[in-house]
Amino acid sequence: MFQSFWAGALRPFFQRPPALQVAALCHRHGKDGVEVLLVTSSSGRWILPKGWPIDGLSAAEAAKQEAWEEGGIKKGTTEETAIGSFLAEKHFDSGAVIPCETRVYAIDTAKVVADYPEADRRDRIWVSPAKAATMVTEPGLQDILTGFIAD
Repeated sequence: MFQSFWAGALRPFFQRPPALQVAALCHRHGKDGVEVLLVTSSSGRWILPKGWPIDGLSAAEAAKQEAWEEGGIKKGTTEETAIGSFLAEKHFDSGAVIPCETRVYAIDTAKVVADYPEADRRDRIWVSPAKAATMVTEPGLQDILTGFIAD
């Protein structure tokens, strides 16, 4: 009896909300249409440039900073409103796992450079949003990429 009471009534009071991350959906117009940027994670998966909020920056500005550090996006226009969000688990090298909500900010990319802070640690690729959706593993991110239409 206590177990069902715990699951139904008390658990929400003891669960922490998911941690917040921000991601950059960098896009540009390529020869075959809209392209989006994917970078490799530390474990080799394809992801959007993303990270933790940064003190003193809005969420959109923090996403733009991640785009620079992880993908070499030197210039671009970012809207202050997220185009979507998804839930996933963040896995740490220590083995810890926490739930995360990742808010995605579109960046209309104007300049990409080859020399950027994490260039030696990450691969990057520009692909169509539909192709990107097949390369990432998070279902919520797949949905965002599948529905993405650049202005």
